[in-house]
Amino acid sequence: MLFHDDWTSNFLKTNGVRLHYVSAGQGPLLLLLHGFPEFWYSWRHQLSEFANDYRVVALDLRGYNLSEKPQDLSAYRISELVNDIAGAIAALGETRCCLAAHDWGGVIAWHFAYLYPHLLDRLIIMNCPHPAKFQDGMRLPQQWLKSSYMLFFQLPFAPEWLLQSLDYQLIASAFKALAVNQQAFSPQDLEAYKDAVGQRGALTAMLNYYRNLPSALSSTKSWDVLSVPTLMIWGENDPALGKELAEGTENYVSHLQLQYIANCGHWVQQEYPHQVNQFMRYFLQN
Repeated sequence: MLFHDDWTSNFLKTNGVRLHYVSAGQGPLLLLLHGFPEFWYSWRHQLSEFANDYRVVALDLRGYNLSEKPQDLSAYRISELVNDIAGAIAALGETRCCLAAHDWGGVIAWHFAYLYPHLLDRLIIMNCPHPAKFQDGMRLPQQWLKSSYMLFFQLPFAPEWLLQSLDYQLIASAFKALAVNQQAFSPQDLEAYKDAVGQRGALTAMLNYYRNLPSALSSTKSWDVLSVPTLMIWGENDPALGKELAEGTENYVSHLQLQYIANCGHWVQQEYPHQVNQFMRYFLQN
């Protein structure tokens, strides 16, 4: 089932854009940020799991699915994406939250933690390296090879044309190609992702995250040691992001727990939701 009866779909205004979200439960805010090419649905297993103890909110990031899709490339700079999250917390009537994020959501969450640590109780990152580790990793030939698709995404028009061809077949294929647990995605799940990407203007908006990436990577920013308690969960067999990108994160985070999941690809919270939820619950309650 795509949508449960005890989940709520709604919209909020933040940083000049209208974002869609799905929520469940009551209690402290547990905010969830998805990656590419996903939407709130990638957190379906966590919405159900944590609704008894938290107010769980899974956002559609700007440009994705039902959220607003600004046309300017500059609207997808990391600074705008980070400020979306700060405004979303306030729009939800909260002053703090626990933040869990995957892939591009993790990029936003890392930057958010440095800029707004006072808004965070705990931080959970899944298969997304610390920015300093990613910059280091992009100097390695093996990671450049794994990230070569990012170079293709810099081109105008061609990525959009290719990704939407044959009824967005490459979108569905990406979930299978980057997963070890091939049973994690039903045909219905893959159709839901294709439908989300097929929203008018969504594909260019999603690619604009990558088109702003070179300026972020060229930054000479020095990264202090983050004091927010942080859990990192990493699928060991991620074809896009090597396990070595997780190693050494303790040099940048003072209170870090690092949990690997064997025989798991990129979509960690969807491939092994039970194990991910166990790690999350232990971290959030202890």
